[in-house]
Formats: sequence, structure tokens, C-alpha cells
Amino acid sequence: MATASKTSKDTSASTALQRPPAEILYAAQLARLQAQDKDPRPPGWVLSLKAARSFILGDAALDIAPKIVAPVASIERMLVTLATGRGLMLVGEPGTAKSMLSELLATAISGISTLTIQGGASITEDQIKYGWNYALLINEGPSPRAMVPAPLYLGMQQGQVVRFEEITRAPLEVQDCLLGMLSDRVMAVPELSGEHGMLYAREGFNIIATANTRDRGVNEMSAALKRRFDFETVFPILDFDRELALVQESSTRLLAQSGIPKTVPAPVLELLVSTFRDLRGAPAKGDGGSDAAMDRLTAVMSTAEAVNVAHAVGVRAWFLEQREGSPADLVDCIAGTVVKDNADDRAKLRRYFEQKAAKRNGPHWRAYYEARHRLP
Repeated sequence: MATASKTSKDTSASTALQRPPAEILYAAQLARLQAQDKDPRPPGWVLSLKAARSFILGDAALDIAPKIVAPVASIERMLVTLATGRGLMLVGEPGTAKSMLSELLATAISGISTLTIQGGASITEDQIKYGWNYALLINEGPSPRAMVPAPLYLGMQQGQVVRFEEITRAPLEVQDCLLGMLSDRVMAVPELSGEHGMLYAREGFNIIATANTRDRGVNEMSAALKRRFDFETVFPILDFDRELALVQESSTRLLAQSGIPKTVPAPVLELLVSTFRDLRGAPAKGDGGSDAAMDRLTAVMSTAEAVNVAHAVGVRAWFLEQREGSPADLVDCIAGTVVKDNADDRAKLRRYFEQKAAKRNGPHWRAYYEARHRLP
């Protein structure tokens, strides 16, 4: 899960943007790395592999904060895969920062992360390759001027990384149109003739795709397409303290963007992270395995969701009563994440309070347990 850390110099360009892309959010860091990067770069890359690794995982000497919690070896494998020209497939549970990781990789390689395709049942081939300005098409016929390039066309034309989010949610025929681009690095444009009828990829072009393990089987990728990707699994954060620090840092940034001068108190964040880890089967701090095991929920209990809940706690407490968040606020906010449309999850959450929260020591755990009546 990404930490989304940044220095004060990186904030000026992103003022008033709800969700600035990485190339804007970390513009100063990118410029600093490029200026000091003396190592060899793969063709078409804006940073060397070492500088790209520093951009993603941090470099204290250059005042580059880590942006994601991930093993160094895993990030290095991803960079090497992309440097060889093979596509990269990031797979994992929802909320493990696959999208953020693909964004950071694309930014480190191409300096831009916005050539993005969002997979879904309604996506069509022309939305990822190219379409047409129909007014010009009718008046002039097929021509380069009438063409409306989509992310895949632009990525090949400009030598940049294209991100394909949730690829397994796209129809199979849309997925398989990537085969030629990944194999031969060429896109045929049958509507145009001559030199414009074939688009050959420039150096630096590649594809980073993400796939959600919970969507496996929705539109399973063909074996031919799988062979053209190297797969890397993105795992949830295993260490409690690192996950807590990430939730604290990310929620603090979100609350500041919301104009809230208060942060969520550390004990409340500990309740939040412990609850999420308990409900997804990961050990909480000090658990020791002594408590009864909890049933896993069908809802996504990811670090990303924990950050969203922490943000909601701060928003609720400040805008309704101008105070810091409390355990009672956490009960109110966590219910909307955990209890969606599954009655079993509602029952499991109630059992969690009776079987786990009731047995934990400390005033915040007691206040948390006593607020269980606020659950829907």
C-alpha cells in the first residue's frame, strides 16, 4: 500500500486537485533524481533502474520518501521485467496498492502515468486503440487528422508506458487485441493507407496491467496473453507497525486536504488497524494467537480501505462536532465499509466485538466495545 509521502515542494503544483497524478505530486523528486542520475538507462526511460527504485522505495540521501511498502527484490524484478520489454502483470487482493504501484512504475519509466485504460464490461477496442472524429470522417474520409488516438496508440507512438487497470474485467476480445502490441510491437490501422496504416512502437513503450484475484474467472485471460506478461503478486502488508504508520501518514494527508486541522488519535488508529487485520486473518499487535480465530469477511479489509475509514473518522468528528475522532466514530465509520450487502458480514462484525474487542485491554478498547450498539 502506498504511503503517498511528499515534501512541501511537491505540493504547489497539486493545489486544489483532488487526486493529482504521481508526476505532479512528486514533480520535484523526479526532477532531483533526473538531475543526479548518472547510471545507464534502458532505451526510452527517463530514469535508470537504480533511480527508479529510489523513486518508488525512497532514498534518504536525496530526501526521497518511500511511497510504497514492498520488498526491494519485488520492485527490482518489476523494473527488470519492464526493461526487457515484457509486459508486467500485477495481481493480488483488492486494496494492496496495485494501481498505485503501476502508477509509480509508469512515472519512473516514462515521466507520465495518465495513459490509463480502466477495464470493465462496457469497454471496447476503439476505447483502448483509437477512434474517429465522425464529423471529419464524414467530410474527409479516414485520415490521420480524423483519428482520435486512445491510450494504447499514444503509448506506442510516444514510447510511453500504458496502464491497463482491472484487465480481467474487460471482455476477452478486448484483452486479446493486445497480443500484437506485446509480441510484434505494431498496431495495424486498416482504415489508413501507406505509412499511416501501421504504427510501430517507439522505445520505452510497454504495458503494465493489474488483475484482482477476487475477479478471477470473470474474464479469464487467454493462455496466449498470459505468456506475454511476467506476473508479480502484490501482497498485503504483514507488519503491524508499518501498516499503522502508513494509515496514519496517509490519513493525515487526506485530512489536511479536507481542511481539517485535527488528525485521528494514535489509539483510535490502532483500533482501526487491529480490527482490519483481525477481520482479514492477519495477526494484530500483541495478539499472540491467544484469541479465538475470526471468520474472514467477504468485504475487502485492505490497507486502502483502512485509510478511507480513518479519513471518514476525522471528517465525521471535525465537521459535525469540531473535535478529534473517537472510538465511537470509528464504529460508525467502519460499519459502512464492512457491512455492505452481506448479512453474514454484519453478524461476523458483531461477533468480533463480543469475541475479540471485549477481551482486549485498555480504555480505548473498552470505549470501542461499549459503542457496539452503533452498529447497524
